[in-house]
Amino acid sequence: MTGTGILGGRGFRHLLIVVLSAALLLWVCMPAALAQVGLPTVDIKVGTAANPQEVSKGLQILVLLTVLTLAPAIMVMGTAFTRIVIVLSLVRQAIGTPQLPPSQVIIGLSLILTFFVMSPTFNKMNTEALQPYLKGQMAQEQALTKAMTPLRTFMFKQTSSKDLELFMGMAKLKKPKNRGDVPTYVLLPAFTISELKTAFQLGFIIFLPFLIIDMVVSSILVSMGMLFLPPTSISLPFKLVLFVLVDGWHLISQSLVAGFG
Repeated sequence: MTGTGILGGRGFRHLLIVVLSAALLLWVCMPAALAQVGLPTVDIKVGTAANPQEVSKGLQILVLLTVLTLAPAIMVMGTAFTRIVIVLSLVRQAIGTPQLPPSQVIIGLSLILTFFVMSPTFNKMNTEALQPYLKGQMAQEQALTKAMTPLRTFMFKQTSSKDLELFMGMAKLKKPKNRGDVPTYVLLPAFTISELKTAFQLGFIIFLPFLIIDMVVSSILVSMGMLFLPPTSISLPFKLVLFVLVDGWHLISQSLVAGFG
């Protein structure tokens, strides 16, 4: 796909804008209990640290800023976003309208469906990790471990054992006795390629009816001797009609959400 495609430079900038907007919207719509939590103040000073605690706070701020810069990548690779955005992009290609819907709409719909699919996981992370940590009932390390548990459970459900074995072997790790023995840095790439495989399988199924329409229209034009008339210009209205009649967006959204059940 060219640079103007959904994953090109412009598409990535659109993705970053949508992610930041969605994060702001999510913050505004948080429960009242979380909204009442005061924002921390940060006092940046240049000088010699007087004690180890000051060094530790500086490192925590550095880590936090690093995580914020990686937030779009984490959002893309660690959730349902990858599968959804690829399937919706393939739907656009199958119909034959590479610019419609626009990339902004595809990415926005993908984010909305991602939040819908991931909401049970996010709710568990908020209930079991974030809220106890904000109330001072849990240490930071324990909160991070608790927060990763629901996300790892989600990724395990969507990851094939074959892909998991591949990365366990490349990492030269012993066969795990249970899921807790699988490191997150091994689970994440296995989850990603599993999502890519599933997305292209769904895309292949979506392409079939539109491919049949193209073949039928092309055969008819050839039999009529109309060799210089582009078949795609004739088949496009039929593909659009078919997609509208079967309520394509409804079926695709339903299939995508149900696939994560």
